[in-house]
Amino acid sequence: MTKKKTAAVRDDNAKRPPDPAAPPAVSSAASNESTDLAPVVGTNLRRLRTRRGLSLERLAQISGVSRAMLGQIELGQSAPTINVLWKIARALEVTFSALISARTQSGALVLRSNESKILTSKDRSFSSRALFPFDEPRRVEFYELRLATGSTEDADGHPPGTSENLVVTAGTIEIDVAGDTHRLEAGDSILFEADTPHAYRNAGKVEAVMYLVMTYAEEIG
Repeated sequence: MTKKKTAAVRDDNAKRPPDPAAPPAVSSAASNESTDLAPVVGTNLRRLRTRRGLSLERLAQISGVSRAMLGQIELGQSAPTINVLWKIARALEVTFSALISARTQSGALVLRSNESKILTSKDRSFSSRALFPFDEPRRVEFYELRLATGSTEDADGHPPGTSENLVVTAGTIEIDVAGDTHRLEAGDSILFEADTPHAYRNAGKVEAVMYLVMTYAEEIG
């Protein structure tokens, strides 16, 4: 979740975040999560890319992410922003979660809050936390989103047929989609087709918290 882009998983190409100002101080927890995420994303990217028979050059062409950046990600030297991961996921035709998940065994799985991987924008104004296990293909994903006051998150269109069902639990959000702007207060929800560019804007005076269910037209991942 493309012009002023404020959000994503740590990168420098963007799907959403723009070129933000100097990032605020980062907590050691956030730094550790970024460090832990890099090797996971690198391993998944290399596996998914080779499975599809794509070279780094070819993936760079179809994703819009530079070959140098892709190489750094595969080596675990860079944890990309949400923006960049969305571009890569779309190019590989996999779910976003397929790139950030560490393979786990089947069966019941408890997702501890303190073990969550928090994906953020470059300036940390936007964050996304996966609230579901992602060790196998799926059509539905569930996220907790947070957006700082005064910030905007620009999102490119997702794969054809993708829909977003979002509910605001704190703050005020304005969502631009299909040429219309929808204002949502805490408790309001919205369902829309997300295969075209859309944007989330925090129009309130406090951090906005949202829960998002993303549904794909086909099972991917």
